Amino acid sequence: MTVAPASRAGAWKWWVCGLLLLATTINYMDRQTLANVAVRITNEFQLSKEQYGDLELAFGWAFAAGSLLFGFIADRVSVRWLYPAVLFAWSLMGFLSAWTTDFSQLLICRTMLGLFEAGHWPCALKTTHLLLSPQDRTMGNSVLQSGASIGAIITPLVMRVMLTDAPGSWRLPFQVVGAVGILWVVAWFVSIRPRDLSGMTQSNGSQSVASTSRASLWSVVVSRRFAVALVVIFCIHTTWQLLRVWLPMFLQKGRGYSESDALFFNSFYFAATDIGCIAAGAASLWLARGGLTPHAPARHAGLGHLLARAYIFRPPRGSDPVVRSGHRGGGVDSAGGLLCVAAVLGQA
Repeated sequence: MTVAPASRAGAWKWWVCGLLLLATTINYMDRQTLANVAVRITNEFQLSKEQYGDLELAFGWAFAAGSLLFGFIADRVSVRWLYPAVLFAWSLMGFLSAWTTDFSQLLICRTMLGLFEAGHWPCALKTTHLLLSPQDRTMGNSVLQSGASIGAIITPLVMRVMLTDAPGSWRLPFQVVGAVGILWVVAWFVSIRPRDLSGMTQSNGSQSVASTSRASLWSVVVSRRFAVALVVIFCIHTTWQLLRVWLPMFLQKGRGYSESDALFFNSFYFAATDIGCIAAGAASLWLARGGLTPHAPARHAGLGHLLARAYIFRPPRGSDPVVRSGHRGGGVDSAGGLLCVAAVLGQA
């Protein structure tokens, strides 16, 4: 077995984590472009709310299928080649979305975007597993995960700069964000040599995953920890995607905010989520190195999730009765937060 040179084991591994963060940022920028110009696209293509929902539904189902597909492939194909391939593919789909002229074309692009974007997560997590020691992986994964919030923060700001009153100005952000992925592919091949991801955890020279004993897949699936993780992830992502997909349109059509104000609010909201992501990773790393259990902070995070989501969807004082009666998001989101708290408490 070969181990990467010592010069690769220090700052370089965190540079690679920075590349993973950037990949996550690009991933979220490509998916967020549609939500941020949802009003413009639905007006130009004359789409109903149901059709707009179908676009995101197709993205979601394709993402779910892609997660299984690329998870299987990532276990058998070198991540050095698979990772840039899926990133290039989803960037291409985002770029081509700018050239669509009707619902059917946009539906195809969004479906393929979801399929290829799903490849990011198994590739990124496998990379951190190969590069980082067990005590550093939580922080490394938090760094790459924070790119989701960064992408959600940057995308509305990019939109505010590029959008004009011209009917088709929404197409330019799709092209620009899609083109950024090409630059990432170049940076990846410049930074990663063939032997860097050869199956070694390079930070401590431990044996590869293939040489260590693993529990069977079935024993993992039926375990209590997996069940808790599944419930928590389901609740968190249900509420997160509800906000990601519908918040810009809700603010503009449901609350009467201007497009510029709605985009600014989106950036502000996701900035708060990014701070929480980094803080959670740092706290977990600190607790792990101190020999303490991270369960208590996890409980606090779940409770904070519940309170924050419930407040965000609270109808404002003096709001129109019609708006208040049609305000159904709060029930779904608060319930998701409550389930999240219950699942986290059940880990103890």
